[in-house]
Amino acid sequence: MTNRPFTFKIRRFDPMSGETEAHDQEYVLNVPPGMTVLEALLRIQAEQDGTLAFRYACRGAVCGSCALVINGHIDLACRSQVQGLGSDIIVVEPLPNLPVLKDLVVDMEPFFEKNLAVVPWLQPSGPEPEKERLVDPVQWAEAEPYTNCILCASCYGVCPVTAEEPEYLGPAALAKHYRFLADIRDAADEERLSLVDGERGVWGCDMVWSCVEICPKGVPPTQGIGKTRARIRRAQRTKQAV
Repeated sequence: MTNRPFTFKIRRFDPMSGETEAHDQEYVLNVPPGMTVLEALLRIQAEQDGTLAFRYACRGAVCGSCALVINGHIDLACRSQVQGLGSDIIVVEPLPNLPVLKDLVVDMEPFFEKNLAVVPWLQPSGPEPEKERLVDPVQWAEAEPYTNCILCASCYGVCPVTAEEPEYLGPAALAKHYRFLADIRDAADEERLSLVDGERGVWGCDMVWSCVEICPKGVPPTQGIGKTRARIRRAQRTKQAV
């Protein structure tokens, strides 16, 4: 592959300037092999339009800040190579299901608030240990995949339920919830289950698995949701039997 020109069609919107509708703006950039979409955006911002707004941090697919819609598919801009996208026209849009602050920057507050609503921290029982609460790797295996979430909101953007039901907690929050439900060190099972036992929680999921397919880190929210539903049913049967 060699350097060649690409047309970037970028969704622009600045509500602070009085704009009421988004529009697409085109930029042409000569792209070398290996250049990512994030690097291309940085070049466009530096060389063609300093007003272009987007979010990024680590540039290494660790922080999740640069999740965008790229040619109709949600991905991290820092790991999407332009010449590997299969088109000479690169359409870049902000994540769906979140308010746009400017251009490609969305307001993440609703997303983070829903994550906080599931109480995403360990609630152990018993006295504090002298050093740390150790867990056997075999017992940790169930919770481990859910610790890989980087809070990029890709799953939130692709979720059809989130698009229709603003109160739905969303895949990331429910995956984070299961991470602690599956942690054998945690002792707040009953309280945790009550947080998501409803249409706003695990019963609102349509089980279409879009979130699993889109996650850049392999987190399986739908699996966790299904297992949480099973835990709720078992708890209900136990109460009825008493």
